[in-house]
Amino acid sequence: MAGGGRLKSAGTRTVKLRGRARQITFHVFDPKLVKDLLDHGTVDEWREHDKEAAAENRRRAAYKAKLTRSLKKGKEKPDTAGETQADAPPLAGWYDFDLDGLLR
Repeated sequence: MAGGGRLKSAGTRTVKLRGRARQITFHVFDPKLVKDLLDHGTVDEWREHDKEAAAENRRRAAYKAKLTRSLKKGKEKPDTAGETQADAPPLAGWYDFDLDGLLR
C-alpha cells in the first residue's frame, strides 16, 4: 500500500527520463478511486489529520528536548513557590511520572 496505507496502488510504472540514463518507478492508482476520494473530501480529511499529527509530533519533540536540556543542566523544578526539591519529602515514582510528560 502506498500513501501511508490509505490508498491502494494499482501497480507501478517505470519510465526512462528523456535525455537521462536513469529510470524512475512510481505508483499508479485507479482513476475512479482517486475521483471518488476527491469528490467526497477524503483527501482533505487526510491532509487535516496529517497536519494535526505533525503539530502534535512537533509539540512532543519540543517538550522532550526541553526535558532533556533541563536534565543535562541538572536543574530541578520546585514543587511549590516557596519549597524546593531539597525541602520536599521524597516521592516514589515521581521522576518516572515526570518523564511520561504528565507534569507541565
